[in-house]
This record gives sequence, C-alpha cells and structure tokens, in this order.
Amino acid sequence: MFEVLPQLAPDPILGLSAAFREDTNSAKIDLGVGVYKDEQGNTPIMSSVAKAQTILLERETSKTYITPQGHQGYIDGMLQLLLGNQSGVLLADRVAAVQAPGGCGALRILAELLARCPEKAKVWVSDPTWANHIPLIGSAGLEIETYPYFDKAAAGINFDAMMETLKQTGKGDVVLLHGCCHNPTGADLTNAQWDQILVLAQERGFLPFIDVAYLGFGDGLEEDAYGIRLLAENLPEVIIAASCSKNFGLYRERTGLAAIVTADSKTRKIVQGQIQSVARGIYSMPPSWGAALVDIILADNALKTEWVTEVNAMRNRMQTLRTMLVERLEKNGANKDFSFLNTQKGMFSFLCISPEQVREVRAKHSVYFVDSSRVNVAGINKNNVDALAKALVSVL
Repeated sequence: MFEVLPQLAPDPILGLSAAFREDTNSAKIDLGVGVYKDEQGNTPIMSSVAKAQTILLERETSKTYITPQGHQGYIDGMLQLLLGNQSGVLLADRVAAVQAPGGCGALRILAELLARCPEKAKVWVSDPTWANHIPLIGSAGLEIETYPYFDKAAAGINFDAMMETLKQTGKGDVVLLHGCCHNPTGADLTNAQWDQILVLAQERGFLPFIDVAYLGFGDGLEEDAYGIRLLAENLPEVIIAASCSKNFGLYRERTGLAAIVTADSKTRKIVQGQIQSVARGIYSMPPSWGAALVDIILADNALKTEWVTEVNAMRNRMQTLRTMLVERLEKNGANKDFSFLNTQKGMFSFLCISPEQVREVRAKHSVYFVDSSRVNVAGINKNNVDALAKALVSVL
C-alpha cells in the first residue's frame, strides 16, 4: 500500500538541523531551529520550572486522565496572563478555552473549530508567516490568502499595504496576527498600528486569530499583551492560540492553550462544548505534566516572580545579542546597514540578504539558517558573534 506514496522533500528547518549535525566543522554555528539557547549553546530547564517539578513530584498521586478541557488552574492562569487579571471578557464569562498539546495543537484545534462553522472561513496570513501556519490551518480544509507584511528592501513592516489588503476582508473572514515577536521577521506592530487594526476589524467585521508564542520576549509580559487585550476587550469575537514552549522553556512538554472570546456567556457554553469535541476527536485527552507546572508557577507568588525575572533576563540577553551583532558587522566593514536588527524583537530576525548569500555563508563558513535569511538570535553568543559577523560580511 505505502510504496505508492511520493517521496517528500525534507522539512526546510528540520533538514537544516540534520545538515548541521553532519557538518564536521568544529566552528559551525546553528541559527536555524527556534529554541532559546544560553551562552553555552544549551536550552536549559528554567529555575522556576525545576522548582515546580519538585513540587509536582510530591503532589502527584495518580496518572489517571485529567479533565477533557485540561488543568483548569492552568487555563485560568494563562487566560489571566494573556487577557489581564481584571479582563472584562473573563469577568463576563465570555471565554471558552482548552489546554492544547503545544501552540501547534492550539492552532489546529482552532482551525478545526472554524471548519465546523456553516461557511468555512477564509484565513488571511501575513507574508511571510511561520511556515507551519499554512499546513496546520490549511489541512483543516480552510482557504488561505496572504496579506503583505514585511518589506525586505526597507527591512520593516509595509503597514500601508497590509491595511489596504485587509480592507478586502469581510464578515466571516479570519485574519491571523502574531501577538508579538513576529516569526520569522522579528518586526512587530506598534500599539498605534494595533489601534488601527481594531478600527478596521470593527469596520470590516473580520475575526482576528492571534497566535502568541513568545509573550515576554518582545518588550515585556504586560507590554506584549497589548494587541491581544485591545482586540479581546473591544470586539465580539477573537480567537487566541498560545504556547508555553518558549517563555516557560517547555518545548518537549507540548503545552499550549486554545481560547475563543465569544459574544456572550451563552455562546461561550456552546463553543466550550464544540472545542472539547474537536479535541476529543484528535487526541482524546490532554497531557498533564507541562500544564501542571505552569499552573504551579502562576499560582505561587514567589515562583511567578522568579519566572518573570527569568523571562526578562532572556529577553534582555537577546536584545544585547542583536546590538552586539550589529556592532561587529559594522566593525568588520559591512557595506549594508544592519541597524534594523535592533528594532526587531524576540528570538527571530530577517537579515534581509538573498537566498544565494545564505547558501554561500553556509557552504563556506558552516553558518546554518534558512534561505529566507531568518536567524535565531538566541543561537548567537559571545564566542561565535565575531566569526558570524565576518562570515556575513564576506558574502555581502
């Protein structure tokens, strides 16, 4: 049966990781896969998470299933983190939510929920967007369109073109927005631009679909939630996919949240049943460990304070790495202004160089990142930044 299936090309990022592992150059640099790394190139267990694990080991008395919607403490804590402790939509009982297996699981659950609606939605995604958005959402049977977002020549958001395209949307259309730390470009909407998107959503009636995987890595936990809270508090419906992989370092635990702001509490009950039904049909019951850890951290004042401190440290380190790279590029005589890297946020940045230059720096210097020129800033450190800068300058 299976011999008739076609051979698929390797995933661009996973294939890059395999090539990196096989490279025998001791000075090779990995800026591909999107995981946070420390100065030693490791992805450590956060101190707050390690302490929560000790607590959980003492508390956990059974491995029976948790509830179908997931850990309620985790759901409540995440909703307060995303929407605010005094959120009007939470107080009005307007938010349906389930724990999901990672941000990817949240995206797929929400896409399947949209596919259950009488008229299947057209989903507008930014150009570019995270590569996995398209298969996760499109595989649910939803039509996908793109709107302009990033201009490589100007190394920034083409907001006017974005808004002109979104004026074509109407009621029933869905617009996927990155809550903060846009992947892959690192170019984020300003608060004033979020304000304009709210006005357009009110005028056109489209449904915002916010993917937030890097809360706290942009300007801060509260600051990064501006767009989410603005739209949630001022529109009848908003959907949110959240991930704890990056800001809690729970990559392998697959801990996410799928949430829907509904028009009223009656609709919330309907949607809650529907979203649990979607989850039941995909994976039956949710995993426990990662969500239980987040629940412990967010419910404990001391642990939460420690976690916030760790998130702040990761964010500040990545900003320092950006500044360091820009300085080294300039010092090595780059004939291109890379100062735009300092305005980008989060783990990723577009270097705005050509695919040919990306492949050349890989072949000649064993520096690995995807052809779009997206680099994982967290893969830079004090030991490799000079070599990286020289390698990039050599191909400009």
